[in-house]
Amino acid sequence: MMHLSERASRLLSVMDESDALFMRHWDRPRTVRHKGQRDLVTDTDFAIEAFLKEHLCDIVPGASFMAEESASSLCPTDTCWIIDPVDGTTNFAHHFADTATSVALWENGRVVLGVVSAPVRGERYVAELGKGAWLNGNPMHTSSVASCKDALVATGFPYSVHEDMDAVLRDMRILLDTTVGVRRCGSAALDMCFVASGCFDAYFEGWIKPWDIAAGWLLVEEAGGKVTGRSGENYEFNTPILASNGFVHDEMIRNLSLEG
Repeated sequence: MMHLSERASRLLSVMDESDALFMRHWDRPRTVRHKGQRDLVTDTDFAIEAFLKEHLCDIVPGASFMAEESASSLCPTDTCWIIDPVDGTTNFAHHFADTATSVALWENGRVVLGVVSAPVRGERYVAELGKGAWLNGNPMHTSSVASCKDALVATGFPYSVHEDMDAVLRDMRILLDTTVGVRRCGSAALDMCFVASGCFDAYFEGWIKPWDIAAGWLLVEEAGGKVTGRSGENYEFNTPILASNGFVHDEMIRNLSLEG
């Protein structure tokens, strides 16, 4: 059973309503536009972001917001809600179920509360600092796989994939050559959740924005895993990220240092 703080419980109540809004939009015709050549946004992104900003402000008075569709900075300060209203927007636009809402609370220089809700999949991932991680109310733990040759690893591609093709293919060659398999789901938030729940043994991505992985960062650590930078350094937003079950972490770091 989850033992959560009052503000965590209030966040889950807000997420219940947010999920209902998400599902009302799921079967409607989509209004899709391009923020960049490959970066899509829908009316659902804006609707859920507006809803969350309206309702989260009462849970932690005075907290600021870093939300994907309105953020003016990529660095959270003080106490801040970090929000991705629809992570995996391209999936959402194509009616592919691997899409989710990610909400994290940043406080005292770290994430202290994280929720990733995937209403189409019927899954909600919750973590609170020092209290553990849960999937649909059940305790969640990372896998026990101890070698990369047995590890199923997730990755993602940047919107600049064509401009950065050489670097992307270099990392893909390394992962394909050193693991049992590589998956690319299209939602970094869910990739982190799948590491936390033990479906994936590791996740690596060369560059990712804070709202994509803030909640997942806490979920992985509270589930017993490890999150660092590519070379094992303390993770900082807006740098390459490596999340794992902990057992394969050092080997992943060594592999990622190879010439692909």
